[in-house]
Amino acid sequence: MLQPPPPLEETSDEHQENNAEEQQQQSYHLHSINSTIAIRLLPSQGLSFQLWPAASALVTLLDNHRRGQTTALSALFPNERRLRFLELGSGTGLVGIAAAALLGARVTLTDLPHVLPNLQFNADANAGILQLHGGAVEVAALPWGDIQQMEAVGREEYDVIVGSDVVYHDHLYEPLLETLRFFLLGSEKKPVFLMAHLKRWKKESAFFKKAKRLFDVEIIHSDGPIDGSRVGVAVYKFVKRGGPN
Repeated sequence: MLQPPPPLEETSDEHQENNAEEQQQQSYHLHSINSTIAIRLLPSQGLSFQLWPAASALVTLLDNHRRGQTTALSALFPNERRLRFLELGSGTGLVGIAAAALLGARVTLTDLPHVLPNLQFNADANAGILQLHGGAVEVAALPWGDIQQMEAVGREEYDVIVGSDVVYHDHLYEPLLETLRFFLLGSEKKPVFLMAHLKRWKKESAFFKKAKRLFDVEIIHSDGPIDGSRVGVAVYKFVKRGGPN
């Protein structure tokens, strides 16, 4: 009886080549503090392990604010105290890590449990820059709409909640709104939610229609059209009705 051939063994060079294909590193230079943060991407593992235009746009806006330019953020971020940030759907963690470095903020990065190892990797990879600029980052699981996880993360601590390209899958619109309701309407601190978003589909209007019933929502910044799109990234501000302008 013929025996099947033994499995081919991957050589060291082949392993390194395959590993390189799975991993990518993106560097972002933050001009206002003359520092570069490095972000590991794992594109083969899904959408949460890639970078999207809205994240880059929000980082640029934060960087310009830190440079002293008058931006849409100027009236939102008080200078007299250290800010506490919560990032929803952090993905690679670019926005939250940049916010910690640029503003010396304390930031909690959140996403689904399977995303956390790469989030932690990126936080650790930039620990030196964060320490240099007085920022701090922690990582926590937060499936949207999960009341136990939301309570574990806490809602009384945060001044600013951020998200980028989080309005994507329509089955997550309601869980995202539940999460925003928890953090924006249940806190005495009256936090603001800043959401960078690139419009892709007409169905997204359902999310914004529901959001406007719950919160005061306005566009505070818009970029020009990006390659391959007729529109650019817009940054929205969500606050509790009657909250800060």
